[in-house]
Amino acid sequence: MEPPILYEDDEVLVINKPAGLIMHSDGRTEEPSVAEWVLAHYPALTGVGEPWESPQGQVIPRPGIVHRLDRDTSGVIILAKTQAAYVFLKQQFQDRTTEKSYRVFVYGHPVRNEGTIEAEIVRIRSVPPRWGVARIGEEKKHRAAITNWRVLARAVDPETNENIAYLEARPKTGRTHQIRVHLKHLNHPVICDNLYAKGRPCLLGFTHQALHAFSLAIELPSGERRTFEAPFPDSFAVAAKKLRGVESFLQHGAA
Repeated sequence: MEPPILYEDDEVLVINKPAGLIMHSDGRTEEPSVAEWVLAHYPALTGVGEPWESPQGQVIPRPGIVHRLDRDTSGVIILAKTQAAYVFLKQQFQDRTTEKSYRVFVYGHPVRNEGTIEAEIVRIRSVPPRWGVARIGEEKKHRAAITNWRVLARAVDPETNENIAYLEARPKTGRTHQIRVHLKHLNHPVICDNLYAKGRPCLLGFTHQALHAFSLAIELPSGERRTFEAPFPDSFAVAAKKLRGVESFLQHGAA
């Protein structure tokens, strides 16, 4: 599974990660990953970044990986090609100076057209990893999380007559499964999310969660601030064609 390259210079590499491709090994299974692809095509990145130790004690290399997307989330990822670039980019994610915009199809029609979800996230179970919104008095490690969202289009699935909304989500923090958990908390989970919308039908032809990391604005080591946009996967185009009023948002990346 070859991720298309969106941008490259001496310090960074920007790719469009396909849905279904993991960022790096989880220490339990063997399958293709972004990390494996990087080492095959950019062996000089060996040692760039920080490795990860799995719960089984296995040290997993993460060459150049500064941030992550879930396995079934597609979209823009920036990789560092040098250790100095890695430190520079990572600091921006930690300081929350990056700007991330996602596109997502959800079940139902939100009551409002936009809003902010500010709800702490906790780990519910470890295998497979699952997260949820913290409850008052819950004695677990809380992780502050903020997601801004707005409705781009409202539609009805022509096959099931179920309401569907097409949203933009802008996470201000970068917690594991944040958008998926927050939209479930909003009672409008991501279509075809087999973890947070388990048991619900995969509408619009999706076979993976309908979540795409559309754009990332970040300062490059050169000092230039750039916005990178990842073209939508075919699954989004197929879904949009089925819904009146949605296709134009994909054609123009309206935000």
